[in-house]
Amino acid sequence: MQRQALYFIGPGQVAIREEPLPDPGAGEVMVQTLVSAISAGTELLVYRDLFPPEIPVDATIPALAGTFRYPLKYGYAAVGRVVAVGPGVPPVWQDRLVFAFHPHESHFIATVDELQSVPAGVEPEVAALLPNMETAVTLVLDGAPLLGEQVVVFGQGIIGLLLTAILARMPLAALLTVDLYPRRRLASESLGATASLDPGEPLCLTKIRALLPAGCFYPGVDLSYEVSGHPAALDQAIAIAGFHGRIVIGSWYGRKPASLHLGGVFHRSRLRFISSQVSTIAPALSGRWSKPRLLAQAWQLLQNLTLRPLITHTIPFHQAATAYDLLAHDPGAAIQVLLNY
Repeated sequence: MQRQALYFIGPGQVAIREEPLPDPGAGEVMVQTLVSAISAGTELLVYRDLFPPEIPVDATIPALAGTFRYPLKYGYAAVGRVVAVGPGVPPVWQDRLVFAFHPHESHFIATVDELQSVPAGVEPEVAALLPNMETAVTLVLDGAPLLGEQVVVFGQGIIGLLLTAILARMPLAALLTVDLYPRRRLASESLGATASLDPGEPLCLTKIRALLPAGCFYPGVDLSYEVSGHPAALDQAIAIAGFHGRIVIGSWYGRKPASLHLGGVFHRSRLRFISSQVSTIAPALSGRWSKPRLLAQAWQLLQNLTLRPLITHTIPFHQAATAYDLLAHDPGAAIQVLLNY
């Protein structure tokens, strides 16, 4: 049997290639993909040749073994249906709707341990948001927002929007968001942001300070998240932070340099930078939180939040090149882009 697989073959280039697909072995199943979600952050680093070639693609996901070198199969949000089971796999897996952290392919072989059963009532398109929701949950855990805090989220791509949707359910004093693109700012406010601002406006930071209701008690932001993918946002986060404020960095910059002004407010305000990354759980939490618990929380949020409007484009798999071209050259037009098989 043959399958179609997406390869990043060079800067700004993707190709669909046919390749042999083996039968499932003992403990394995064959999945026919229905949809897969494109990560506009990490995948565009690969697309633009901004990834560090010396590090593993993802040491925690078997389907993403190896290093960042062209040609490369990449992607980690596939939803499909089990169409064949190998020896030793219980028959109940046949025809099951499943999620896998797997590259963009029409079919793939996986062990049942590598699959997540999609809960009843969750559409395949929404199920493809699982990795981004897992990241958003991790960001909340790492930032540990408290009752009555003033919070700002820099970046309202899909991860920033999911993070905003979660934070909006908490009793914060203010939840402000920042993004370059009007479509994302409107989506942010619809999900519960107090206000969403354009970082390019000359008075953006002044407006943020004016919108902090507890500013007379604590002049500044308690907690900021940087999920825009733009290192320059870190300087804005520093500028509006209050004394001993927390800045959680969820973006992965790849080989993009981050130049920061650390000689003024940062030094005297005892600010704290927190690195957040979804592949691991912070040691302070790992005694109570595990990957299964994290994923269960992400599934629950996918079931309870209205997220379908965030999927703005569904593009046929054989036209995948147009999807990456859209995200690379007209990012303001899209939020979440899916490939449809």
